[in-house]
Amino acid sequence: MAFDIPKQTYSGKIGETIIGTGSGAVKLGGEDSYPFHLFEGEMPNPPKIAMEVWDYDPSEEWPAAAVEPFKDVISSPDAWAKKCVDEYGADMIVLQLKSTDPNGMDRGADEAAEVAKKVSDAIDVPLVLWGTANNQKDEDVLKAISEKSEGKNLALGPVEEANHKGVGASALGYGNLIVASTPIDVNLAKQLNILLGNLGVQSEKIIVDPTTGGLGYGMEYSYSVMERISMAALTQEDEKLQIPMINNIGNEIWKCKEAGLGIEEAPTLGDPEKRPILMEAVAAVCYLMAGSDVVILRHPETVRLTRAFIDLMINGGMASDVQEISKRLEAGEADLVSLSPEPNLDFGEPEAAPKPKEPKPEKKAASPKPEKKEEKPAVKPKKKVVEMKPKAEEKPKAEDEAAVKAKAEAEAKAKKEAEVKAKAEAETKAKVDAEAKAKAEAEVKAKAKQEAKAKADAKTREQEELQALRYKRALEREKHEAEMAAAIGEEIPKTPSEKQFSLVETLTRNLERIHKRI
Repeated sequence: MAFDIPKQTYSGKIGETIIGTGSGAVKLGGEDSYPFHLFEGEMPNPPKIAMEVWDYDPSEEWPAAAVEPFKDVISSPDAWAKKCVDEYGADMIVLQLKSTDPNGMDRGADEAAEVAKKVSDAIDVPLVLWGTANNQKDEDVLKAISEKSEGKNLALGPVEEANHKGVGASALGYGNLIVASTPIDVNLAKQLNILLGNLGVQSEKIIVDPTTGGLGYGMEYSYSVMERISMAALTQEDEKLQIPMINNIGNEIWKCKEAGLGIEEAPTLGDPEKRPILMEAVAAVCYLMAGSDVVILRHPETVRLTRAFIDLMINGGMASDVQEISKRLEAGEADLVSLSPEPNLDFGEPEAAPKPKEPKPEKKAASPKPEKKEEKPAVKPKKKVVEMKPKAEEKPKAEDEAAVKAKAEAEAKAKKEAEVKAKAEAETKAKVDAEAKAKAEAEVKAKAKQEAKAKADAKTREQEELQALRYKRALEREKHEAEMAAAIGEEIPKTPSEKQFSLVETLTRNLERIHKRI
């Protein structure tokens, strides 16, 4: 009998999002089953790999293993992005706007927009702009970039609840996408999608960033939240969560302490070049299995390994055929022998071997005993018996008997007095305890009665206040209805405004008016 794989029934489907324009556009999402469950559903758009590019030279901040593949172009973001596409096969480019951080270089929005335009013109694949998570600065920078990149269908992020109105209005006005970022929570992710929908941003113009953690607890939390988002989208038909997801993995992994330690600092952690690459690859695989549609990576070897994993999961094959990591730096050597503790060869004294049991001698046949001659007992000498007579008891004198009698009587009298005193003390104590108990019970009853009265008074007062409030609201409603009735029929003249606002300004003013800010 053939084995039938049990299959899950899915009632939902992840929506499709297109990023980019023309022949270089990329389609995300569209799957109708759990990640890589091709035996249950379809995955028309395999996950995409994006490579990150920074808007300034990070050579002094990055480990040598991360700088080496880009050392010839790392000072030019547009050349860096072109190399990622042409040589390393990146499906998308993510421009990290690190230089705009107010706590760092604090570059202006116009300068960041110029860098973004150069990178966009240098590549033919989609571009994602990633800010510094400073809400106000990100809003200014992303709005400036969106205005100068009209019609290019870029993705602007991370957009949070605090700046979703400004960036969302700009994305609507200039035809760009939103990367909606929330801090590792299903409900917050759904809420932000709802807010963007109320703003007018369609679901096919949103990519969800559930927040990415590095290896450890951070990855476990992110994985579980992404898994719950996928479950809600596919099995519960939650339309607000049927949106592709993106994970900023490279930025999180390579800033970990373990990714930058050299062979001298951490000789027992293995090759310092291969270590962060494997950390990044493991994280990428985990997030792909959690439902990610775009993983943002840094090192080209991680890109190759992750792409091989995606191909194996979709088309099949043997992972042993994948080429091992190619090294670019000289391998350092660690003297692990000198670092290892000396072996303890003291096993204690050996236990003594058990002695072999001696064989029991065989019993010989009993030989007849020789007859003994009768011997006469020897005559023992008689002992001399000495009789011990007790001494005559001495009779007590009359004076001693009188003293003993008086002492006995005194002890009996003292004992009786002690018993009488103890009994009196016990009776007194019992009486005091009874009075204290009665007093405590009386206080408890009085307190309970007082609390009940206070509760009843509070309830009565609350009812009176509620009745007064209802009466006040009724009067206000009657007054409002009278005013509305009087206003019917009056014509309100309309004149054109002296100042005509642009589309983005009109959207922003409407939002402010709706939320009662003007």
